[in-house]
This record gives sequence, C-alpha cells and structure tokens, in this order.
Amino acid sequence: MAREFAMKDLGPLHHFLGISVTRSVSGLHLSQRQYILDILSRAGMHDCHPVTTPIDTNAKLPSSIGPPVPDPSLYRSLAGALQYATLTRPDIAYAVQQVCLHMHDPREPHLSLIKRILRY
Repeated sequence: MAREFAMKDLGPLHHFLGISVTRSVSGLHLSQRQYILDILSRAGMHDCHPVTTPIDTNAKLPSSIGPPVPDPSLYRSLAGALQYATLTRPDIAYAVQQVCLHMHDPREPHLSLIKRILRY
C-alpha cells in the first residue's frame, strides 16, 4: 500500500535550523545571532567581555598540557556547537578546528580557547 504525501507551503523562510533568514533587495542575509547567544548562555558566558581575535596565532596548544576539564561532555558540546556556527562565521573556522583536535582528551587550556572563541 503506497502512501501519498502532500507538500505544504509554509510561506517565506524566516528561521531554519538555528539560522535566521532576512530578505532584502540585494539577496538573503543569514544570521546565527540567537544560536550564538544560546551557546554563550550554556557556557555561562552571556555577560563576558569581547576580544579582538578568536585565537592567539603565536601560541602553540599542546595536547597534554594542563589538567583535564571537569566535564568533557560540555567541552565536546560547545566545540560541536561552534563547528555549526562556522556556517555563518567562517572567520572562526581555524580556531574551532584547533579546539576540535583535542576532543578526545580536553584540557583546561583547550577550554580556555573555546571561551576565547566565544568571547570573539
């Protein structure tokens, strides 16, 4: 027995998978502002002070320096959320990639890098 599915027109696109869509004469504007604010709240950094760069390009981030993070699942969750944020923020892609290299054994300096990206 075959089923038939009907498509339904939901009108103009405004919000999809955490991305806000705004139309203008020049095209579409995609924004993840609310998504980023939710990540900041989850990390307890809603009122943090911003920084000018997402990563210190002169510093190396070894994998075994510093104590392990108390909650590795929070680290992984924040890193994954930042990966999704690179859809509309390609400027943080390198920094997020550096964070993701340490998902198997996150340390405090790695968590500090996540917090720096969030402050950016």
